[in-house]
Amino acid sequence: MYCRGDRAEARHQLATLWDELKSDGYAYQRCVLAHFIADTQHDPEEELAWDLESLQIADAAIEGGTDPTVAAVEKFLPSLHMNLADDFRKQEDFPKAQHHVELGMESGGSLGVDAYGQRVRAELIRIESQIAESDSGPPVVFDFD
Repeated sequence: MYCRGDRAEARHQLATLWDELKSDGYAYQRCVLAHFIADTQHDPEEELAWDLESLQIADAAIEGGTDPTVAAVEKFLPSLHMNLADDFRKQEDFPKAQHHVELGMESGGSLGVDAYGQRVRAELIRIESQIAESDSGPPVVFDFD
């Protein structure tokens, strides 16, 4: 897959993968793919719908406990809740956004202390500060480099 910034082409290629994996793939593959599809959406409601699909897949895998990728799904949860918090924040649904910040923080124990884990935690803090200000605008960017 190679799209080089072409969102429409990315949506097309990801939709093709979704058709292949939606019923046969492992939960982690489907969960991450739904999230990537969310990231290619122009419509905030479509983005939210795909991130909610990702969460539904994650929840079902964790509750079922039989998918061999459950551990990877659990490690993905903080990032998924972070994205959902930001989706709801952008739509000015601050209570739901705050709820997902809290879920992201609670599931953050699965994150390492590496750069990725620090980035997810920092983004959750950023989103929470924007929620406190009732700010539904573009994200504030933290630069840790």
